[in-house]
Amino acid sequence: MKTEGRNAVIELLKTGKNIDKLLIEKGAQGSVSMIFAEARKRNIRVQFVDKQVLDKESVSRRHQGVIAFTTDYEYYDLDEIIGEKKSEKGGFIVLCDGIEDVHNLGSILRVAECAGADGVVIPRSSSASVTESVIRISAGAAEHMKVAKVSNLNQAVETLQKNGYWVYALEAGGEDIYKEKFEGNVALVVGGEDSGVKRLTKEKCDKTLSIPLQGKVNSLNASVALGIAAYEVVRNRIGG
Repeated sequence: MKTEGRNAVIELLKTGKNIDKLLIEKGAQGSVSMIFAEARKRNIRVQFVDKQVLDKESVSRRHQGVIAFTTDYEYYDLDEIIGEKKSEKGGFIVLCDGIEDVHNLGSILRVAECAGADGVVIPRSSSASVTESVIRISAGAAEHMKVAKVSNLNQAVETLQKNGYWVYALEAGGEDIYKEKFEGNVALVVGGEDSGVKRLTKEKCDKTLSIPLQGKVNSLNASVALGIAAYEVVRNRIGG
């Protein structure tokens, strides 16, 4: 797997994950120097190459003079995420139901990481996976976020409920999100760009919550909706 771009590679280095090698553009300045210094500390193999070599290796065409090569992305088990619980106020997990667009998944991982979520759950089918593009779009947040890939999202909802989580579907027609207290263990289910949260999944959830919309457009982008909901969880937990 390739991680491209200066910020994404810096975040990758912070995780301590194994990096097979780094390609760095000859003559690159600025934060690339810091990347090289950290690579030397960790005895990571570095190759200085012409920009044309990086252009050829790049998937995103936005490598910014550096590409890191790692093993394939390692997913976590749902049980590992349940056991994480970064906040003393309770667990906080995000579930993606049919998020197929890599830009939305990357943005969701960034929102989840910034909001202090313990992890993100994605289904094996009908979902984007964590790829080089997703890592780049997440601005490196994917390197700090535990992601579980499950065969059945509805079973994952049931598992969370058995472990004391209150599971909320983010969908139109639900209760006002701003009236929810979000106490204890919380899981938010965000739906796909077109279909939203699937009917059976929504029925499995404990409650459906909606964000009041004031304009003429009747829906929000999935990652934007999650951002609003995730920070409602944060606001309630910090007593805002």
